[in-house]
Amino acid sequence: MSADAVDAAAVGAAPTVSVVLIFHDDHRFLPEAIAGVFAQTYRDWELVLADDGATDGSTDLARACAREHPGRVRHVEHPAHANRGPAAARNLGVRAARGRYLAVHDADDVWEPDKLAEQVAILDRHPQVGLVVGASRYWWSWAGAAAEREDRIMPIGVEPDRIHRPPELAVRLSPLGRGVAPCPSSWLLRRELVEQIGGWEEHVHPVLEDQGFLGKAYLVADVWVSSRVWDRYRRHPGQLVAVTTGEHYHAALRDWLTWYEAHLRARGVTDPRLRRALRRAWLPYRRPWLAALRHAAGRRRARLRVLLRDRGGR
Repeated sequence: MSADAVDAAAVGAAPTVSVVLIFHDDHRFLPEAIAGVFAQTYRDWELVLADDGATDGSTDLARACAREHPGRVRHVEHPAHANRGPAAARNLGVRAARGRYLAVHDADDVWEPDKLAEQVAILDRHPQVGLVVGASRYWWSWAGAAAEREDRIMPIGVEPDRIHRPPELAVRLSPLGRGVAPCPSSWLLRRELVEQIGGWEEHVHPVLEDQGFLGKAYLVADVWVSSRVWDRYRRHPGQLVAVTTGEHYHAALRDWLTWYEAHLRARGVTDPRLRRALRRAWLPYRRPWLAALRHAAGRRRARLRVLLRDRGGR
């Protein structure tokens, strides 16, 4: 890359990548997330700090960063400094973004230095791919001696380092499938994909806002799933997935399934694999007794496989 390309964002030209970093009350973590963007080996980026009505001093941090790096960093917020949730904050940041590639980022996560360089290379190499995702490091060790458990690398729940075509990932990954879904901070996507599917669904419960976007993207986009680890997904007691109770999660999931079923109908999607996956996902709510029987049968089969394996090893 030439020196002109490296400094394009700093002098006002549209960059290749827009990083949309959303935050609310993230004063503890926001500086480290920003530092991870500045540490990228790939330099043709801008940073859009999308403020979801922070009340803890995060806004002052973001504004100071924008003043210090004019042309490269911008702070945006909702009218009246409103708090509207992560999906609305992502849409806010995307509307302000200028790059042809978009990287979404959560304020409590941190990127590895080669994230953008490696992901841009994948999109440049595969023009048919709309979205690149990677494995994530579930990061407990940031807390030092207070860490609850050891870090764990969580691969995406399908075969890595290849393209997956629609609607395979919708069927195989959570919430319709059993595979682990990608963390938002691991994504890089083309602007055209966001425009094609209408961005993030702001009515979806915040704990599933990423699945609202992915559920639409998986229907139309080729996705490159990588085995590379590009982000550290910070686990801490205050994060949304930690404070959402089981009861509230299941209520959110029922709402998501209702919306997704309507979304498929409205777009005339009739793929039988999706219909079967939706039936399975609805089973615990519509026929809990049958779901319980299937769960028990599955546990018995798993125990039998272990028993046969142990006997075969003797």
